[in-house]
Amino acid sequence: MTLLEFQTKYGTEEQCRQYLFETRWPDGFNCPRCNHGECFNVASRGLYQCKACRYQASVTAGTIFDKTRTPLVKWFLAIYLSAEDKRGISALALKSKIGVAYFTAWTMLQKIRHAMGEREESHYLSGVVEMDEAFFGAPCEGGKRGRGTDKTPVLVSVSLSPEEKPRMARMKVVDTVDGKAVENFLCDHVLKGSEIRTDGLNNYNGVPDIGYFHNRKIYDPKNQPEHLHWLHIIISNVKSFIDGTYHGLDKKHLQRYLDEFCYRFNRRWSENTLFAKLLFACAIAPKITYAEVVR
Repeated sequence: MTLLEFQTKYGTEEQCRQYLFETRWPDGFNCPRCNHGECFNVASRGLYQCKACRYQASVTAGTIFDKTRTPLVKWFLAIYLSAEDKRGISALALKSKIGVAYFTAWTMLQKIRHAMGEREESHYLSGVVEMDEAFFGAPCEGGKRGRGTDKTPVLVSVSLSPEEKPRMARMKVVDTVDGKAVENFLCDHVLKGSEIRTDGLNNYNGVPDIGYFHNRKIYDPKNQPEHLHWLHIIISNVKSFIDGTYHGLDKKHLQRYLDEFCYRFNRRWSENTLFAKLLFACAIAPKITYAEVVR
């Protein structure tokens, strides 16, 4: 969708609200209290009042737009800009493009990333899955690298096609890279019976015990360059994404940025519909409060 097409379709508050109405009630209004199917449109308050019980329902209630003071047209434009830029958009850039305070732009983007993460939870990796850990952190001078670093550990995995090409990626911030964290990650994100390829770290020893086939090799890029090849490329890409757009991140909000990367990566073949997919994800994602955003 071009910017002109976007403005034509979602250029007014009424158009944005109508989209949310149709997404929430695709078969017509249904009262959340009594299930009655007819309502009055209370346009002055953006509400829909049930003709039977007089309950007033909102199309934004329970979503990431819940109780927002920012116009929906600015929300929709923020979603459009987030979807259209492959590198993501920073809060500083969004602030100037949609005319809101920096803090508002930052909060909006965190809620959009929350919707991305919620959408990713419905997808599982399967087949051949490469897995390793990576370490992320805010920019600093010096410091240790690799295992033993004081940066944030992240478990990273990517599923491969029968042609050994990357399909989907998942990433999870963990407190420590131990056997329990590995097992929890696999059970949450990878279908049982999949082949898990890892390096020789002992933390992966329990993989066969929880229903997976374990293909374990000591990482040797010189003699076995194909082992974990795509995984390390993706780790390099996500680090470039975070450093290039956001200039490094600490642990507190890192998971949402990783979810953003995975959301884009897993839909890289459908860029023409990425905005529509993201808008729908934001419309159906459960609400997240400001306290949860900054926690």
